[in-house]
Amino acid sequence: MSRNEDLLQRSRAAVWHPCTQMKHHETQPLVPIVRGEGAWLFDAEGRRILDAVSSWWVNLFGHNHPHIKAAITDQLERIEHVMLAGLTHEPVIELSERLGALTGLGHAFYASDGASATEIALKMSMHAWRNRGRAAKNGYASLAQGYHGETVGALGVTDIALFRDAYAPLLRPSAVLPTPDARAAAPGQSAAEHAERCAQQLEAWLEIHHARTAALIVEPLLQCAAGMALHDAHYLRRARELCDRYQVHLIADEIATGFGRTGARFACELAGIRPDFICLSKGLTGGTLPLSAVLSTDAVYEAFYDDDSARGFLHSHSYTGNPLACRAALATLDLLDDAALEHNRATADRLGQAAQALDADERLSNARHLGMVWAWDVRTDDPLFARRYHRAALGQGLLLRPIGRTLYFMPPYAIDDEGIACLVRGSAAALDEALQ
Repeated sequence: MSRNEDLLQRSRAAVWHPCTQMKHHETQPLVPIVRGEGAWLFDAEGRRILDAVSSWWVNLFGHNHPHIKAAITDQLERIEHVMLAGLTHEPVIELSERLGALTGLGHAFYASDGASATEIALKMSMHAWRNRGRAAKNGYASLAQGYHGETVGALGVTDIALFRDAYAPLLRPSAVLPTPDARAAAPGQSAAEHAERCAQQLEAWLEIHHARTAALIVEPLLQCAAGMALHDAHYLRRARELCDRYQVHLIADEIATGFGRTGARFACELAGIRPDFICLSKGLTGGTLPLSAVLSTDAVYEAFYDDDSARGFLHSHSYTGNPLACRAALATLDLLDDAALEHNRATADRLGQAAQALDADERLSNARHLGMVWAWDVRTDDPLFARRYHRAALGQGLLLRPIGRTLYFMPPYAIDDEGIACLVRGSAAALDEALQ
């Protein structure tokens, strides 16, 4: 038995894999990965696979990055973990300072994953209003097709039926407002005009319901789980204006869009707005260790600052502010300088040029691109298309996982010309096979 086969059998026998119908692995084997280098993954037999989705959108600068590894190793020689209740440490202090300077927000609160960041922001918003004497403001508004995580609170503001419907009895649903997804624009209507129409519907809703609404949560510019849905920045500017007018918090879920994915450090920068809360995770540690953070305005923080412990934000995770993860995040921020963003723009230009063949493919529609993200909608009615394509792409040495009928690329920033050529050539070949 080969090492690959051994790992496959042991994993199926012992591991429950995420976002997976395990029975499918009877016919579509798992891929055992033993190491990574740059944009590439390697299985137990030495076969290399291009990580074209950045391992679920977390990896920024490539696998096995020496600067991030060195920071984690250095921290491991000092202190691996210490509770953050009643204690503090330099990595979490420095990271909070740097994130505050980058976002214009402050007092970072930490957890381990994006869904937990969403839970924190939702709880913090409602509790802040209660501490201000406005306990009726305990509801939320979110966008159609929005995705904010799969814990119970996060699912309450998520509008992806596949994840939400089975758990509906556990949820406190939010109000779901029209998405500014540019694909939904009426014939002859621009993305900005569609965004304005959706903003007007938000305005009408807030006018009636603002007294009972704590926050509006949005994925700025890019709704990833909706099939890489892009919207015009005009919507965010109008949402900021309306949330100010009606005294509703604006939560920016930048879990997937942050740290350069959209072309700027944060998508909110491209719209020129500052939210009341920003949720960060995924790329925060460059794809090395679990970490998430929520930063908020001074006004939110001050709503909890009191002699009464019950008015504090009594939320915790055992590994809150883990020093190793914080050092990984600091090393990642070291790498995410202006030169890195310029490098990404040059990479995006080259990949965009290469992908023009896909833009022109009659089997694809709605070609779209933002920063280091590309997407197309596949003209197919095959409900199994995503699984077929994933299998075909692996045969081409590519890790690609379509979202429904949306094919997308979200590669690490370390992808080079060889990787670009492999990605475009292999994705087209996989499309040929999957649509047979």
